[in-house]
Amino acid sequence: MARSRILSLRVAELAAVAVVGAAAALGGAALFGKLGSHTTIQQVAPVGGGSGVANASLQPPAKGATPEQLYRRDAPGVVQITSTTVTQAPLDPFGFGPTAPQTSQSLGSGFVIDKAGHIVTNYHVISGATRVQVSFSSQDELDAQVVGSDPSTDTAVLKIDTHSRALTPLPLGDSDAVSVGDSVYAIGNPFGLTRTLTAGVVSALQRQIFAPNTQPIDGVIQTDASINHGNSGGPLIDAAGRVIGVTSQISTGTTGEQGNIGIGFAIPINIVRNVAAQIIKSGKVDHAVLGISAVALTPGIAKLFNLPAQAGLLVTEVDKGGGADHAGIVAGKTNVVVQGMSYPLGGDIIMSADHQRVTTVDELRAVVARHKPGDKIAVKIYRHGKTKTVTVKLGNAPESANP
Repeated sequence: MARSRILSLRVAELAAVAVVGAAAALGGAALFGKLGSHTTIQQVAPVGGGSGVANASLQPPAKGATPEQLYRRDAPGVVQITSTTVTQAPLDPFGFGPTAPQTSQSLGSGFVIDKAGHIVTNYHVISGATRVQVSFSSQDELDAQVVGSDPSTDTAVLKIDTHSRALTPLPLGDSDAVSVGDSVYAIGNPFGLTRTLTAGVVSALQRQIFAPNTQPIDGVIQTDASINHGNSGGPLIDAAGRVIGVTSQISTGTTGEQGNIGIGFAIPINIVRNVAAQIIKSGKVDHAVLGISAVALTPGIAKLFNLPAQAGLLVTEVDKGGGADHAGIVAGKTNVVVQGMSYPLGGDIIMSADHQRVTTVDELRAVVARHKPGDKIAVKIYRHGKTKTVTVKLGNAPESANP
């Protein structure tokens, strides 16, 4: 059976490639293909104090405001991002001989988060760029500094130098409070059409997508609000005008076409808020890790081996010297194979983390992802038929890590 295809929306060429030095006009000419043959334009889509990412002083519209009111309030804080990439390509059409620099440009979206000029977007919008520019309208374009990025959450923070009065930071909401069926709106620049508003609902929660470095991003918001090339990095806002997610990817179903079919994904703002705060503070992001490997316990396995819990996580491995190791969490040492799956017995069964019940590795990963390295969380385990709660100090995850 054909599998649904997920795109991070960094394609859709509008013209051919050119050597550095060719002019690149990105207004209506880029949109309608009138650039000539010397520039590649790609539409990138779903794909106060100055250091914070919360905007308590900016009051969003009251819940129940009309789409027009929401748009008037939030659209001025949405920007178009142009990323310029320079590569070396052979002059010979067959790939031999000398090379020359060639430039291509990609269009994406972003939004202002504070009066200091910080802007949030997707990592894949600016990945590999030699120059990043931000536009608030079709007439202005400002050079932007890449403050930092995090491929693991497909998040990047830019900064522009402009007067604070020219900036409209968008208020950030609480993605944990979102429910299926909630009305949502996406504002972005699909196919270069600046500040386009689309409407829909939250179609599902707790989806999983994969970041540009193949790391899973859990707890993702699914929406049927139309998201297309050029929307990447733009805000998904709720009925009160607060950002609840960052539009990042779309599914093209089984057809392989790259247009919207009503299945889009937004990275929860609670994840992005934490990442952006770290980037603004230090220019980099540290991800917390518990320091274990685990598999989900099923009722069938619990019954078959007379285990004391019907659900939870069987600890398969404990990273030596990690937080779980120091807390005394024990991995199972007796492996049994049932229908081709290996289950470790004799070790701890994790029932909850940070006072939240966990029955899958994804749920545990989501709990840990809300914390920083050095945070301490309570982990409830079953050991030899008795419950026990241990305190684990979270470690710093390498690029590819267990929860």
